[in-house]
Amino acid sequence: MSKFEDLSSLPVSEFEKKIAEYWDHIDLLGKSISMREGKDRFVFYEGPPTANGKPGIHHVISRTLKDAVCRYKTMQGYQVKRKAGWDTHGLPVEIEVEKELKLSSKQEIEEYGIEKFNEKCRESVFRYEGLWREMTKRMGYLIDLDNPYITLDNDYIETVWWILDRFNKEGLIYEGHKILPYCTRCGTGLASHEVAQGYEEIKTVTVYVKVKRKDADEYFLIWTTTPWTLAANVALTVNPDMTYVKVRHNEEIIWIEKTLTPKVLDGHFEILEELKGKELEGIEYEQIMPFVKAENPDKNSFIITTADYVTAEEGTGIVHTAPAFGEDDYQTGLRYNLEVLQPVDENGRYTSTPWKGMFVMDADIEILKWLYEEGKLYKKESLNHNYPHCWRCKTPLLYYAKPSWYIEITKLKDKLIENNNGVEWYPDFVGKGRFGNWLENLKDWAISRSRYWGTPLNIWICDCGHKESIGSRKELVERAIEDIDESIELHRPYVDDIHLKCEKCGGTMTRVPDVIDCWFDSGSMPFAQIHYPFENEDVFEENFPADFICEGIDQTRGWFYSLLAISTFITGKSPYKRVLVNDLILDKEGKKMSKSRGNTVDPFELFEDYGADILRWYLLYVSPAWAPTKFDIEGLKEVDSKFYRTLKNVYYFFKLYANTDKLDPTEFFIEYDDRSRLDRWLLSKYNNLLKTVIKYMDQYDLTGAVRAIQVFVDEDLSNWYIRRSRRRFWASELDTDKKSVYNTTYEVLTGLSRMIAPFVPFIAEELYQKLTGEESVHLADYPQADESLIDNGLEEKMDLVRSLVTLGRSVREEHDIKVRQPIQKVIVDGKYEDLISDLIPLLKEELNVKEVVFTKDLAKYMDFQLKPNFQVVGPVLRDKMKLFVPALAGLDAMEIKEKVENGQNFYVNLDGEEFEVKPELVNVNIVDKEGFAVAMDNGLFIILDTTLNQELIN
Repeated sequence: MSKFEDLSSLPVSEFEKKIAEYWDHIDLLGKSISMREGKDRFVFYEGPPTANGKPGIHHVISRTLKDAVCRYKTMQGYQVKRKAGWDTHGLPVEIEVEKELKLSSKQEIEEYGIEKFNEKCRESVFRYEGLWREMTKRMGYLIDLDNPYITLDNDYIETVWWILDRFNKEGLIYEGHKILPYCTRCGTGLASHEVAQGYEEIKTVTVYVKVKRKDADEYFLIWTTTPWTLAANVALTVNPDMTYVKVRHNEEIIWIEKTLTPKVLDGHFEILEELKGKELEGIEYEQIMPFVKAENPDKNSFIITTADYVTAEEGTGIVHTAPAFGEDDYQTGLRYNLEVLQPVDENGRYTSTPWKGMFVMDADIEILKWLYEEGKLYKKESLNHNYPHCWRCKTPLLYYAKPSWYIEITKLKDKLIENNNGVEWYPDFVGKGRFGNWLENLKDWAISRSRYWGTPLNIWICDCGHKESIGSRKELVERAIEDIDESIELHRPYVDDIHLKCEKCGGTMTRVPDVIDCWFDSGSMPFAQIHYPFENEDVFEENFPADFICEGIDQTRGWFYSLLAISTFITGKSPYKRVLVNDLILDKEGKKMSKSRGNTVDPFELFEDYGADILRWYLLYVSPAWAPTKFDIEGLKEVDSKFYRTLKNVYYFFKLYANTDKLDPTEFFIEYDDRSRLDRWLLSKYNNLLKTVIKYMDQYDLTGAVRAIQVFVDEDLSNWYIRRSRRRFWASELDTDKKSVYNTTYEVLTGLSRMIAPFVPFIAEELYQKLTGEESVHLADYPQADESLIDNGLEEKMDLVRSLVTLGRSVREEHDIKVRQPIQKVIVDGKYEDLISDLIPLLKEELNVKEVVFTKDLAKYMDFQLKPNFQVVGPVLRDKMKLFVPALAGLDAMEIKEKVENGQNFYVNLDGEEFEVKPELVNVNIVDKEGFAVAMDNGLFIILDTTLNQELIN
């Protein structure tokens, strides 16, 4: 190579587009896979996003992490296939279509027509696919978008049916009538892992209500955060072991838990009687609201019940119980054979009461007015608390006793926990803590949804009660009464029209009208993405389990869970070996980004202004993936300055002199032992850096890796090596030293271009091609550290000199002595003389000093003062603090300094009492002596002789 070319002068966004087009042209992804044929596989699963929503900055961080790991493992020699996926079912799609069609209820959808509605859903699911493709290409995310798995495909659904059929045939699918968190807007229940994603803080009016005892002029005082449920009340529940008191208060007799009495009752009260909760069991009271009649003679109502879940932490210790609206209430109702009063329809509106037709939560104020007018309201309070909302449409959830289909996943709980314990989580506290705790408290999976656009639940039921599931299209064709073939569309309403003959009674079986939780779709992807087990059995074995997956922290109860649950059942194994979790991206103030706050950032604008490389590097650099990222544009500018431009400037410097000298460093080689100490230091630094980066990458700590690289590029390579080597490049004679600096700079630059390729793929590609002329850095091997070039002793010496130079320059700046002004001498701790004596010329040059003096007699140049660390020692000594100051002043400061630096304790006498002083209780301050200036950092110091005579000034 006769000439090293200039780096691109195009605007960064155009330059990166040009590189991305080049990758498409050479089929980089295909080549990176085919060239590793026969090598060990590194299996990656892509979590499927939904393409009916626009991609945002949070997608950039997760895709940067995925891309960096996959590129790194490819360069390490693994074959890494990367199949994209699309999540195309579920409420997000339906809600968007409802908005377009101006539909607001399930009734309106059915009037519009399920077939037409689902066709609109199918049309909408790839609305923003173009944007997703553009973002993927712009940011350099190398993944196969042309052959993705798609959850709406018949093949995909058929595999999902096969999995559900397996669950059913194992007896793990059942219909239950449990209390279910229910979205009235979407008309469907939610699984527990969905509920966990939708909590929002709301302001609630809570009420204390007086409930009249039936056989006496006494009142039970209750407290509730949901006044709208009072119309369905059938019991009051107390803790059997807690103490309750009857008190006289405001001329009324009131029952309340004893310890809560002074907190709840306003003013004076007199205790008349004490009882344990179990002694109140069975007492009857008058119905709170007489709007819904309890008319079943075989059921109990309006009695006091007992339960251990009642606490004295808040409220009154007497819990209002409505079995229609709460799991604890429902279970109490079963134990006491309570009647269930249900005055609310599926739209969350009252069907009776004076507030008929009103959404229940909107009726709270009217209910408070009614309670006040009836003399039943004791008092009201406002409370801010977290309440579950639908994670899709943000509607507050209501808890209903509704029928739903469940997977009895709790039977697999122990195996799920065992499998999760075998997974490497990054960070560990998410997998073993957050996710592990979730599994410990596992509940059965509410799998059915009373909706339209989704994988249909493949269960058919006969009037005789017989239930069957279908596991394939072939079986459906064979069992169907209607004349169909295997091209049948596996969506509603087409499968709704198919019936089976009942094997028990000969009757007609009809499909359950529900669709399934779309998390089940995405959790089936290890199997469904290749239509297993109907084909590709060998492919499945080669690609299960995944070596690596990566998604946001919200997926701990979403995709991570559904993957684990399904694969544990089907294979007995976890579907993934390693999970990297990324947290939220916040604004620079640490607030969540939202359109309403106006603090969102557009990734496409950032690509345009700064380029994908800088954005990728910044997102990795600013904070570990698993910590919230406070996004600040100033941080992008700093990355641009300290890393991106610095790296390019080093290349430009090298290119300028190599072209001027018409040199190609690959045409000669100076043995490492013959190179200068500076070269050997840089090569040692580079190889230690490489070991560090590989260690971080193998721990999935990409932040540690990029931070180490940036320090090397900015401080070691540019600010020390290149700066110290300028004269060597300028030298007129092509001697060994000049060849050495070219060899070393070239080797480090080419190594760096490969080292940074997973993180900043565009600039790495350009640097590598300009330096080597090869096809792509992403088809090259990742560099390996050469242990023979590591000299830790040399690094220690050079780094010590650099630290002394930094301290010396800071002292010059502080005393306004410019670097070009020579000074007579600097004084360095004598203990370093043997280590760095051979580097004295370098120290002299960097600090522009005539003489370097090593000394062990520091007292000649500076004094030490011992001062209390008031913040720490103050609370310990209190009144004796005034004795501590003079006691310290009377000690040998130099001797105490040594003890403090070595972490040793010492003693002082405080008015006849020996007090043990720990190092953290004392600050050791330096006082310069006349004519000298001292700088110290972490025990390392340098002393400058600041006296300037006329000779020095001249």
